[in-house]
Amino acid sequence: MGDGAATILFVGDVVGGLGRRTLLGLLPGLRERFAPDFTVVNAENAAGGLGVTPKIADELLEAGVDVITLGNHAYRRSEVLGYLDEQERILRPVNYLRSQPGHGSCLVEAPSGTKLGVVNVSGNVFLRAGHPAFQHADQAVEELLGAGADQVLVDMHAEATSEKVALGWHLDGRVSAVVGTHTHVPTADARVLPGGTAYITDVGMTGPRGGVIGVKKEQAIESLVTQMSVRFETSEDDPWLNAVVIRCPERLRADSIEQVLEPAVG
Repeated sequence: MGDGAATILFVGDVVGGLGRRTLLGLLPGLRERFAPDFTVVNAENAAGGLGVTPKIADELLEAGVDVITLGNHAYRRSEVLGYLDEQERILRPVNYLRSQPGHGSCLVEAPSGTKLGVVNVSGNVFLRAGHPAFQHADQAVEELLGAGADQVLVDMHAEATSEKVALGWHLDGRVSAVVGTHTHVPTADARVLPGGTAYITDVGMTGPRGGVIGVKKEQAIESLVTQMSVRFETSEDDPWLNAVVIRCPERLRADSIEQVLEPAVG
């Protein structure tokens, strides 16, 4: 491996306490098996299925997570608003308004000296983001490269698969990886694009596969059958971890992306 090489573990949307326990239970084994230089986790559903709290974020960071990304539920918990400004390693989408709490990119360094830049982006199709995704992703990537990033990972938190695929092609050759989040179902299109950027449309969810994208299945079905409002709760059935491992043998170039789909320990 040359200078700036890195292995990156990215874990898909952590849902509720069950998702957190699944992640924390499997993380030591994943570290032993894949030896990642960096671990990045999307935690926008980590607090009861909606949002994140400072306590939960600190728990993940103390467990060895290097960067936390979020998404459209970034501001669901009022207690996290000040924390988003204070903690450099938790990100909300970079294309939110400048007046909104938090920041959308950061740079972290491994013991080897390799530097990873991470960008969190929100899609514009079906989601509300203050600014266009592509232009703000471009700007954030250029800033991270200017700050000395060896590798750059972009978490595209979006509803529309077309928007995610388009951003992958748009950034191909300029970043190490574009990984999709938000829809909670892992897609079968993990690949390295021609320019050397690892890509997947959706990494999936770390939480209850036995529900409906994290919600108790009975409640989700009732809502869809009756067309009435139903209070949703996080399912506790069949917890799985969904992740990808991206190997980058040189600066800004991936040569593999491997899906990790595993049931919880015990």
